[in-house]
Amino acid sequence: MMALFEKLVNIDSNSYDQAGVNKISSILQKEFEEIGLKVIVHREKKFGNHLSITSSNSIKPKILIIAHMDTVFPKGESSKRPFQIIGDKAYGPGVNDEKASHVQVLYAMKALKHYGLASFHNVHILFNSDEEIGSPSSKTLIKEAAEGKEYCLVVECGRPNEGVVTSRKGVGSFKMSVTGKSAHAGVEPEIGRSAIEEIAYKIIKLHQLNKIEKGLTVNVGLIKGGTSANTVSPDAEAVIDVRVANKEQAEDVVKEIYSIAEEETIKGTETKIEGQISRPPMEMTKESQELFERVKQTGKELGLHLHGEATGGASDASFTASEGVPTIDGMGPVGEFSHSETDEYTNIQSLIERTALLAKTIESLTKKEMEEQQ
Repeated sequence: MMALFEKLVNIDSNSYDQAGVNKISSILQKEFEEIGLKVIVHREKKFGNHLSITSSNSIKPKILIIAHMDTVFPKGESSKRPFQIIGDKAYGPGVNDEKASHVQVLYAMKALKHYGLASFHNVHILFNSDEEIGSPSSKTLIKEAAEGKEYCLVVECGRPNEGVVTSRKGVGSFKMSVTGKSAHAGVEPEIGRSAIEEIAYKIIKLHQLNKIEKGLTVNVGLIKGGTSANTVSPDAEAVIDVRVANKEQAEDVVKEIYSIAEEETIKGTETKIEGQISRPPMEMTKESQELFERVKQTGKELGLHLHGEATGGASDASFTASEGVPTIDGMGPVGEFSHSETDEYTNIQSLIERTALLAKTIESLTKKEMEEQQ
C-alpha cells in the first residue's frame, strides 16, 4: 500500500495537467485490471481521462464509490517536496486530497476478492479528473453513474477524531459586471458615471444577504475596475462566492443576487450578472441517515467510533445526493490541511482502518440488499 501511495503522490496531477492526471489514471487502470475488474476509460480532450470500474460479472451494481485523481498543486510540486513519512504521518502534494483514497479503494476491493465475497461484484467505482475545478467534464458521468444506485460512498478525506461527512453546503459562483462612463476626475467629474461607486453599493447589499447562523454565506472575494486614479471609472467587476445549506436557500439567494444586480443607484450605469449554484447542497435525508447508521455500526465492529460532520466545502457527493442517492462522504483515510503547501498530511494508521471500513461497509450493504430480496 505504501509503495503505491508514494508512487501516486510523486506524480503531479493538477486539474489542468492532462498528462499528469493521465499518468495516475493509467497506473490505477493497470492495478484494478490486475485484480479482475473491468475498466472503461472515458477519454477527455481538455482534462484528464475518467475511469469507470466494475466487475465483469456485475449487471447492475448498487454501490457507487467516487474518488478524484486531480490536485490543486502546480506541475513540479512533487519534485520540490516529494512523498515522505514523518512519524505516523505521510506528507506530499495531494497526499490527503486524495491520493490516499486511491490506495484505499484498490485494497478494499482486493480484500473483497481475497475472501471471495459477492460484494466484489456489487460496486461501481468512478475516478474523475476534474473535481477540484467543479467537475465540468465529469458531472454528467457522475449523474449517469448514480442512476439505479442505492448507495454512494465518496472517499474524500476522513475527518480527525473518526469523522465522516454527512452533509455539505451547495456552492455557487457569480460575476457581476458594471458599465459606467469615464470622465476626468478633476476637470469634469459631473459628466462621468462611476462603475466602481455603483458596484460598491451592490457589494454592501450582497454582504447583507449573509445568514451565517443558518448556513448561508455570500462573499465578494474579488473586485477590479477603473483605468486610473484620476478617471471616473467606466467599468467594475465583482466575483461572488455563495454557500447554501439547502435547496430553498439556493433558490432564494439567487433571486436576491439578481435583484441587487437590477437595482440602479448611480444613474446611467448598467449591470450584468452571470453565474449559478454549480454544486447543489448535500442534505442529510432520512435515507442518508440510515446509511450513516449502518456505516457507524460497521465502524463500531472495527473499534471505530464514527461521528458525522457538516462542512462548507464542496465535493462530488453533492451530485449524487441531488439525484436522490443516499450518500456519505469523508469515507477516505484521515488527514488534515488539504491544499496546504506544507502541512497537508494523511495518518498512516487510518489508511489501514479506513480501507477495512470501506470493505466491510460494501459487504454490509450488499448483505442488506440480499436480505431484502429474499
